[in-house]
Amino acid sequence: MKKNRAVIGLIVFALILGLLGYTAVFGVGSDKSGSASSIKLGLDLAGGVSITYQVVGDEKPSAADMGDTIYKLQQRVDNYSTEAQVYQEGDDRINIEIPGVSDANAILEDLGKPGSLYFISQTDSEGNQNYGGTYGVDADGNIEIQYILTKPIDELLADGSIVLTGTEVVDAQAKARQDSMGNVENVVTLVLNDEGKDAFAKATQKAYDNGESIAIYYDDKFVSVPNVQAVITDGNAVITGQSSPEEAQRIASTIRIGGLKLELEELRSNVVGAQLGSEAIHSSLIAAAVGFVLVVLFMIAVYYISGLAAALALCLYTELMVILLYAFEATLTLPGIAGIILSVGMAVDANVIIFARIREELATGKTVQSSIKIGFSKALSAILDGNITTFIAAVVLYFMGSGTIKGFSITLMLGIILSMFTALFVTKFLINALYAVGIQSEKAYGVGKEKKTINFLGKRKFFFGLSAAVIVIGFVVMGVNQSQLNMPLNYSLDFVGGTSTTMTLNEDMSIGEIDAQIVPMIEDITGDGNVQTTKVAGSNQVIIKTRTLNLEEREKFADTMADNFGVDKSSITAETISATVSSEMQVAAVKAIVVATMLMLLYIWFRFKDIRFGASSVIALIHDVLVVLAFYAIVRISVGNTFIACMLTIVGYSINATIVIFDRIRENLRDKKDRETLEELVNRSISQTLSRSIFTSLTTFFMVAALEVFGVSSIREFALPLIAGIICGTYSSICLTGAMWFVFRTKFVKKAAK
Repeated sequence: MKKNRAVIGLIVFALILGLLGYTAVFGVGSDKSGSASSIKLGLDLAGGVSITYQVVGDEKPSAADMGDTIYKLQQRVDNYSTEAQVYQEGDDRINIEIPGVSDANAILEDLGKPGSLYFISQTDSEGNQNYGGTYGVDADGNIEIQYILTKPIDELLADGSIVLTGTEVVDAQAKARQDSMGNVENVVTLVLNDEGKDAFAKATQKAYDNGESIAIYYDDKFVSVPNVQAVITDGNAVITGQSSPEEAQRIASTIRIGGLKLELEELRSNVVGAQLGSEAIHSSLIAAAVGFVLVVLFMIAVYYISGLAAALALCLYTELMVILLYAFEATLTLPGIAGIILSVGMAVDANVIIFARIREELATGKTVQSSIKIGFSKALSAILDGNITTFIAAVVLYFMGSGTIKGFSITLMLGIILSMFTALFVTKFLINALYAVGIQSEKAYGVGKEKKTINFLGKRKFFFGLSAAVIVIGFVVMGVNQSQLNMPLNYSLDFVGGTSTTMTLNEDMSIGEIDAQIVPMIEDITGDGNVQTTKVAGSNQVIIKTRTLNLEEREKFADTMADNFGVDKSSITAETISATVSSEMQVAAVKAIVVATMLMLLYIWFRFKDIRFGASSVIALIHDVLVVLAFYAIVRISVGNTFIACMLTIVGYSINATIVIFDRIRENLRDKKDRETLEELVNRSISQTLSRSIFTSLTTFFMVAALEVFGVSSIREFALPLIAGIICGTYSSICLTGAMWFVFRTKFVKKAAK
């Protein structure tokens, strides 16, 4: 790169950095599009809409029907936000909390009336018309057929004219396909259960023979009235004739929401305030600033000019992350902020790998320019393998996960793409440009020193024993917790539910004041720090969620509020609520993690041509998860929504560290020294990557430690196990993975020889 081009390039980069920085902070246009303030925030940061539905009917619904309804509603409200929550209240109520929205009526109108979907035959058994059509004009002035029922629904049910209800519909999806003429048409596909399949086969046979239609009727309106063009016997139907993808999506969504097992009616709806006050956001921003400055100072102090280039690229990374979060309409919660702050620390990983390679080349006597070129080239495979492996996991989590899992995966995918872009292109451009403008001294980049080989494998039995002991202790502690407290871990309300108490205060108190004055008294009553508070907007009403309270504790709660805050005891109501993380969501998360792990194993096997690399990586992941689980059990940290995100972060962090070491082993195997044993080669590989492992851990540690020091309590509950995970991941990648691969390799070789 010539000097003039380098100068122009640096000026252009500075302008882009400034422009994106302004956009990230202040946005563009009157709506501040693209700025941090325009990103959707979760219920904990910005509040939203809370809706309570009541099951229609006098009979108590079964637990299975309630669980199925909650799961399907969760899938429906995920369209608004991946952070939306659906949970049971009492025996026959369902609560929906959707963050980032403020119009409860619009949400109710869109959700409609769950559980009132019917498929109606055009004629009854005697040939009488069940519905008829007249020509009318729609809201846009277009002529359309408007249908009306000729009989009430009760009568249609009695005479068998309703051939299906929503409960027989397993799924409905909007799709695009080619028709017989090769044109793209918008359709809705239906999948029916076994009961619905048989009923629909009979109904479509009758309709096909008589040239009739079967109407889809929902919430007192006709959704679609398609003519039956074939007898459908396999339970898979296709509705054609939709004029646009949006119309097909609307019909599919309507059928899904109408396919609930229970019919619900609105009981109440409120706009609720943020669960956490402005102090939480303020303290998180302080943590971000402190952690970011520490990372920048560390990179410059250790890597000099290369570190400066990485710091500038890191600024660009942060700005692009903010803008893309807005562009992808991601909903950001407080744990999400923690995850992004953590990703900033992890984003330097690729840079550390590259800079270590550059220093190694300088140590062999190569020129600075040649070392930069070779350093980027040699670091490429480790960076690609580590990021692609984690990206595979993120994609699986996005398609198989739900709720916070899906939100986490979006942030993770964005972070991986931006990290690779800034490291492989932006940092490379900046280093070459700084070299071209005259910073060409070896001292400005740092020359690597000969690394002493440490005999890690010689201590492998000790490391294996230490890891096994920690894991066993964790299981023992969980067993003790189970026997004494009926829970192996300190599950939060997200996992086990509890009691939701609603009361009206005599004065308007902020969330900060409630947390400071009321929450400590509640914690004294419950003996538990797991308390969540929410305010109903425009009123003095407060909703407080705690672990399940018995009758005596509920009375003590009411007395305390009346004596200390003058609350009218008659205004206090308490209901038992279910977990917000349903069993279906937990199962979906486990399935997603298992599939992601298997795909990572296959990718590592494919790239390294040795299944033992993949097996060692997976065992290390399981080890890290079990050790952090032991940490949760021993320290009794609350296991809530952030638990899943924490574990996934640790898995991603661990696999990256492991692949860097395996990449070096693979490289050294190709250029094996004479008379060097396999054990010596593995020890040399681990020692060569030791600085990368330590430095990356330190930069990530800076970010997480800042959260622990400056964050609010919920953030600290996220940061502390992450610190344990960083330490554990570093330990396992250095002390266990190479040793496990060596054991597998030598054991299998001996068996093959025999």
